[in-house]
Amino acid sequence: KGMRTHIMLRPEQYQFLQIDAPAVPPEELRSAARYQVRELVDSHLDDITLDVMRLGDGQEKGQAHLFVVAAKNAVVRDVMALGDALAWDVSVIDVQETAQRNLQSLVSQGEGHLERATAALVLSDGKHALLTISAKEELFYTRRLELPEGFMNMAWSPGEMAVAAQTYTPVSEYVPDYSVGGVAYGNDYSDARGASVGAGNAAAADHERAQRLVVEVQRSLDLWERSWTQLPLAGVRVFAGARSQELADWLGREIGQTVGVLDIAVQWKGLSPVDTADAAYCLPLLGVLLRSETRKL
Repeated sequence: KGMRTHIMLRPEQYQFLQIDAPAVPPEELRSAARYQVRELVDSHLDDITLDVMRLGDGQEKGQAHLFVVAAKNAVVRDVMALGDALAWDVSVIDVQETAQRNLQSLVSQGEGHLERATAALVLSDGKHALLTISAKEELFYTRRLELPEGFMNMAWSPGEMAVAAQTYTPVSEYVPDYSVGGVAYGNDYSDARGASVGAGNAAAADHERAQRLVVEVQRSLDLWERSWTQLPLAGVRVFAGARSQELADWLGREIGQTVGVLDIAVQWKGLSPVDTADAAYCLPLLGVLLRSETRKL
């Protein structure tokens, strides 16, 4: 009772959009953005609450862009009603993208390259991965990626199994199939003759489905390198709970870059190791606690 509370919406409770920045005074940005997203939101404009944030640090070449967060009014009302029922002072309603930016900034500050761009890939629910690229304590790029079903229990890399050499398709040649129900898990590697699949082949098939994540991450990083030549990536950090180091090693091999674990324990003294099952739920929330009102939010 009486506690000052920060709320972070779950990803399914809001939309995070990017639009061209309208040429209007700052005080008119919200109303102009509301008009621009009318075809992008999944509810009537009268039924949503939105906020805007400039993309990056304002040094973008060419057309400037805005991030727009849109949530249904009913979601906001439910949050505030919960706060009222528990006698909380709800001072902030935040989202995972900006919380993740805050975690990246904390790690970058500790490593001494706060002015440089870093990428973070966080798997927090087993169904989606959030990729963000931040620099100078600002968010420049974000993308939510769907994970293949059962991804967190897959054998991402077949390792020494001989079958891997027979079925592995390099990232540069791998083209996901987007034609089946709007969900892409790559090509169908099942045996056309109906032969039973052994454990080795099953692991190799998992690896092939996992390649979808590799491809989409690589595409995003390639796009960043082409679009922001003045801000080359200083590093890539990942988080996947107890499998964080395994994900870092595997993804690093696949994309040909040094990938580390998004570990904030060094900068956040007294924090327990973030390799437990609960850490997947807690890590994004810790980013909300790092919110600074001096940023261009």
